[in-house]
Amino acid sequence: MRVLVVTAVPAERDAVTAASPRHAEVPLPGGATLHRTARFDVLAAGVGPAAAAAGAATALTAAELAGDRYDLVVSAGIAGGFQPGAPLASLVVSDAIVAADLGAQTADGFRSATELGFGVTGHRSPEALVRAVAEATGAARGEVLTVSTVTGTAERAAELTARHPEALAEAMEGFGVAEAAAAHGVPALELRAVSNAVGPRDRAAWRIGDALAALTDAFRRIPSALVVPSAEKAEVTP
Repeated sequence: MRVLVVTAVPAERDAVTAASPRHAEVPLPGGATLHRTARFDVLAAGVGPAAAAAGAATALTAAELAGDRYDLVVSAGIAGGFQPGAPLASLVVSDAIVAADLGAQTADGFRSATELGFGVTGHRSPEALVRAVAEATGAARGEVLTVSTVTGTAERAAELTARHPEALAEAMEGFGVAEAAAAHGVPALELRAVSNAVGPRDRAAWRIGDALAALTDAFRRIPSALVVPSAEKAEVTP
């Protein structure tokens, strides 16, 4: 199975490649570099959904043109965890990848792009795959939210929880990766290691090193779980 892993920054990429340290650097159009290991191709695409979508789309297109399509795309890295469901240094795997702030603020509250008639705001990950990854890594299952502005207040955390009661983590890239994967008909999931709590920013309490170590351990464990049934394609959710 060919797996593309997309992270935001090099530190996350290096945490993934550390799980299978032998790698070669493969240039992509536009100047990006793919790090190819024995198990995964890993790309640090940049921060935010736009950079993530552009990077993932470039890698997916290059693979198709070479006649060697990917079977799965994984958005991976560290994330904020909604408490108490996602403790620091724990893992979360996506049942669904949701664009939490793609829409409009109205007098009656937030309305998603789907409610406004402007497209989808979520992608479901293949059930069998999510279950297998959760069992292999011990990751909790839930929604992973994509935001363009990281939550920094208790009020914002409460608002997101009210709108997305199944959410366990928030990050900034998953929906962009999932959009690119869906355009190529490839399944996608998101795997995150929790570095901080969603809510007021308290850098002293962050556990970035522990989260990166957990990410490496997860990618050591999951290769046997990464089998996508042929009938399972990219799935959209409202």
